[in-house]
Amino acid sequence: MFKNGKLFLPPPRDGSDFKELFKRLAAAGAGRPLGKDGFPAGPWTPELLAEAISQIDSNRIGVDLRTVQLWFQENEKGISAANIRWLARVFGCDDPVATSEWQMELSAAQSRLSAKRREWKRAGSSVAHEIPDTALAATSDEDTASPAELKRDTDAKGQRRRFSLARKSEAFFSHGSPLNLPASVFAGVTALGFLSYITGIHSVTYGRADGVVKQVGFLWTANWTFVFMVFLPLFFAFVTELVTFWKDEGRPKLVGNGNKMESDDAWARSVEASSHSYWAVFLICVLFAGLFQWIGVCLLPLIKGGGNYATDWGKLAIVRPELISVPEEVVFTGLAYLYMCLCFYLFFVGLILLYTVVHDLWRIGGASKSGTEADYQRELNEVGLRVMHGIFRCTVLGVLIAIVMKLQSAYLTSRGENIVAWLVGDMSSAFYGGNDVSAGISYRRPTHYSSLLIAISTCVVFLYGSIRLGVERRFRISLWRMSAIVALLVAGYLLIDAFAGFSILLGVGVLFAIFGLFDPGLGRWQASKLENNQSVS
Repeated sequence: MFKNGKLFLPPPRDGSDFKELFKRLAAAGAGRPLGKDGFPAGPWTPELLAEAISQIDSNRIGVDLRTVQLWFQENEKGISAANIRWLARVFGCDDPVATSEWQMELSAAQSRLSAKRREWKRAGSSVAHEIPDTALAATSDEDTASPAELKRDTDAKGQRRRFSLARKSEAFFSHGSPLNLPASVFAGVTALGFLSYITGIHSVTYGRADGVVKQVGFLWTANWTFVFMVFLPLFFAFVTELVTFWKDEGRPKLVGNGNKMESDDAWARSVEASSHSYWAVFLICVLFAGLFQWIGVCLLPLIKGGGNYATDWGKLAIVRPELISVPEEVVFTGLAYLYMCLCFYLFFVGLILLYTVVHDLWRIGGASKSGTEADYQRELNEVGLRVMHGIFRCTVLGVLIAIVMKLQSAYLTSRGENIVAWLVGDMSSAFYGGNDVSAGISYRRPTHYSSLLIAISTCVVFLYGSIRLGVERRFRISLWRMSAIVALLVAGYLLIDAFAGFSILLGVGVLFAIFGLFDPGLGRWQASKLENNQSVS
């Protein structure tokens, strides 16, 4: 809506305090004149808003820039009655009726902020200097609490007002200790391991119809032990490290405006832009990979039998009822699948955040002018290289997760007694021949499909980062090496159980991948150090 050639937003009357209300209006650019193209000119800055207020004809005193800056900052400072009048003129677009409505809305919002401050005082919150409540509406220089405390309270209020799955999910990786998420995932699978031990399904063998005795205990299941105890915690740790670096160091340094709050707001908008992706992933992981897969693969076979799925720890009540009953198995598998689908939702959240970091960095680099200083270009390349190293590590772990999932699925249909003996037998058969340990019974293998989705999604993010981030020429060899390792891993994944001796190719790829996790530069740091020494000399 437009009034007098300016962007007009009606008062929301949603119970927001002054800080919440002002933040939204400033970001939307309410009251700013339209641009030459007829579109809104963009958000307010403290300088632009102070100038607009000072240019009001009846405002002879104007407004101090420092006062306006305090409105933008994360603090408890409100607004004086006099400045409410001028700010209402700006937001009301010089329309008398709209200005009157905005004056009432801003006064009510300031009163709500004052009431919150009184509640904080009564609750014993830490305040630097206290000023009587009667002075709250008379001055803009009000007492201030800790900015971090107000930011947490404002965020909480905002989330109760409008739930955002994207920001909630991003908070798992960027708020709190970097150890929280990996430790939580590790603790979850540890708890499931204890439950499997208590119920007696931690290490169980059963005789298949073709005479093969197979180990199907929970603790022998590679796609639960290795994935949730090793690979996923490491993946979450690397994503957390990269996102935190980008938010706190990389992005503010490249933007260079010295305003951390503006940089955080821009990053929050980038995260929010992918909100539909978060919801789509959440529905796929929880409904299809979690609920529907559990019903089809575990619940229905346990209750009715059939299903043509290979027997594993989730269906032991059918072949070994003396170990675990059907109700116990239903409860255990339900908890396990709930834990699994939530973990993999966070896994895909990590991939979305990696994509967001790459896109944000590419957009900032593309917005820089062609005549940018050499120092800025060097910083841009250094940040881009660090981002690619983090994405490479996450890609390696993602493909390793897919490999372990497919290995476990292929083992269940093989003639191997356990997964280790199966892989060793496949490796020896390539050199000495012998029985084909991979020839088994044909079953439905839904894990093959889910592992393929994980491998493709992970590689797409790596490919996108490789294309978008044009690092310096001297780092391109490192990028080619990273790409070669990812390609080798993907080839090993695709060829699992395809021929006798596939485990040899797979083992070579895994060894290179482990080396890449420790040194994502793949030895290029030595060459870079040598170049720097030669340049200095």
